[in-house]
Amino acid sequence: MAVFEGNFTQTGTMKFAFVIGRFNDLVTTKLLAGAQDCLKRHGIDTDPAGSQVDYAWVPGSFEVPMVARQLAISGRYSAIICLGAVIRGQTPHFDYVAAEVAKGIAATSLQTGVPVVFGVLTTDSMQQALERAGIKSNLGWSYAMSALEMASLMPQVFSGKANAANNGVMFGTQTASLPTAAD
Repeated sequence: MAVFEGNFTQTGTMKFAFVIGRFNDLVTTKLLAGAQDCLKRHGIDTDPAGSQVDYAWVPGSFEVPMVARQLAISGRYSAIICLGAVIRGQTPHFDYVAAEVAKGIAATSLQTGVPVVFGVLTTDSMQQALERAGIKSNLGWSYAMSALEMASLMPQVFSGKANAANNGVMFGTQTASLPTAAD
């Protein structure tokens, strides 16, 4: 039997995409900064003009899954990191948005085989969101670590070879049969 396990060192061929909700950007920009710091420290060039990371800004968290899915089916990315912040108010709006975003991101990953990291904070207050985006710790770092690990793990799983030399290579043909925006 084999042991499949991701690592954080073979990052040279990895490509990532961020999908970031602008709503509550005080929080999402801090999450993005934490995630970028993590990727940089693991050898990823996070420059938007570079070749390893792309950035897609969407109006809010509700729109994140749709763009994440389109990026995933493109076959260009080793992993996608979704960042957003849904903060509870006095109406049921929070419950609907939080649930649909979580379902959409999970469905994207399951349907495409591309790791899609759920980095959408769902909190009761702005204070709680800010604490998770940098005041106490920055969960953006954790989301990037998850993306790195999954990006190195999935090629092993697809190939059936533990510690395969192709760690971090994009999956390309794994998503070829999925419908695209043009279908």
